Amino acid sequence: MNAIGVDIEGPVAIVTGAGSGIGAACATALAARGCRVVVNYQHSREGASDTVAQCQALGVEAVSVQGSVTDNEDCQKILDETMSTFGRLDLLVNNAGVTRFADQKELAALNAADFEHIMSVNVTGSYQMTRAAVPDLEKSDCGAVVNVSSHSGMSGIGSSMAYAASKGALNTMTLSLARNLAPSIRVNAVCPGFVDTKWLSGKLSDEALTAFKEKVAAVSPLQTIVTPADVADAVCWLGLKARSVTGQLLVIDGGTHLTTASPL
Repeated sequence: MNAIGVDIEGPVAIVTGAGSGIGAACATALAARGCRVVVNYQHSREGASDTVAQCQALGVEAVSVQGSVTDNEDCQKILDETMSTFGRLDLLVNNAGVTRFADQKELAALNAADFEHIMSVNVTGSYQMTRAAVPDLEKSDCGAVVNVSSHSGMSGIGSSMAYAASKGALNTMTLSLARNLAPSIRVNAVCPGFVDTKWLSGKLSDEALTAFKEKVAAVSPLQTIVTPADVADAVCWLGLKARSVTGQLLVIDGGTHLTTASPL
């Protein structure tokens, strides 16, 4: 234990795409629970450095590792650096994700390259990271994978049809991995609805974004907007605590999925 009571030999977690938003929230939430954290990023070096600093301020070791989950060699590099630094791995959070905003009524707004890129990050990237992590997760007595998916994968509603399709694929892959990696590794997914991040910044005007948030809160049975911290809490529970849970897709949307008569 260190001076503030955190186990310096605690579990080790990798969080991909942890330079901002949900990924950063997951990394700091895991650090607050005593995990040592590997903060992966592709482009946002400054954001990753900030996330590492926040984790370290909580009294745990944290490092950043650059790499694209679409590159299998980068995935293996992330795992190699994790093991050389910490010597173990207990949790992988596949958070890295991309989209292309496109009106779903305008089918010409997307092309094959858009689908290929979104699938390569959101689906193939998660698969490659999981595959690279399996040998080390199997050595843990609490190995787990949590995929950050989206309710778009169930509803078909979202930033684009390609994005929704990719999250649907990630959901079914979660089930396949859970079945095939048991009993040594648990695999689950969180499926947030709209989350109050910078995801829509630059896509909507400030006025339009405020109006959209108000609509989300009004439609939600819980009259709330989901925050990155809300998602991170669920990731921590599935990754660290839910020892009898695997193959689950946990929707986090304030109950918005219940409003089938007026979906967002």
